[in-house]
Amino acid sequence: MSLTDYVIIAFIALFLLYAIFDEFIMGKLRGETHLKILLQRRNKLDSLIFIGLIAILIYNNAIHQGPQITSVLLMALALIAAWTFWIRRPKLLLKKAGFFYANAWIAWSRIGAMNLSEDGVLVIQLEHRRLLIHVKQLDDLESIYNFMVNNQ
Repeated sequence: MSLTDYVIIAFIALFLLYAIFDEFIMGKLRGETHLKILLQRRNKLDSLIFIGLIAILIYNNAIHQGPQITSVLLMALALIAAWTFWIRRPKLLLKKAGFFYANAWIAWSRIGAMNLSEDGVLVIQLEHRRLLIHVKQLDDLESIYNFMVNNQ
């Protein structure tokens, strides 16, 4: 196996660790999850570009009769990337002490202000940045509001 194969294996391992953390571990961290809200997918074009670049690498490896293990590893990386970007649903996990958004923990005390935009995007102002939460269903905004009012 070449250095390229080891790098691809490292990327596959990182993707799998992320998937395991996102699906199984994050929900159990920092206490019980009281409300789970599905969010809209973002970055669809970026994911298509990434998978397209992997397809180009597979094609290039096949044309130049490269190692078959490299093609197999690239196909596995493309499948994991497709699952991560297209099948897995991004989510907002609300807990007693805060919430998980984009795999980052945000405590309730960090929130400076909250607003709702005209197009249904929840805007949360933190100390130095602003979070834009795009919910999949607008009814979920009311659930988030009720949870925050009842648990503050």
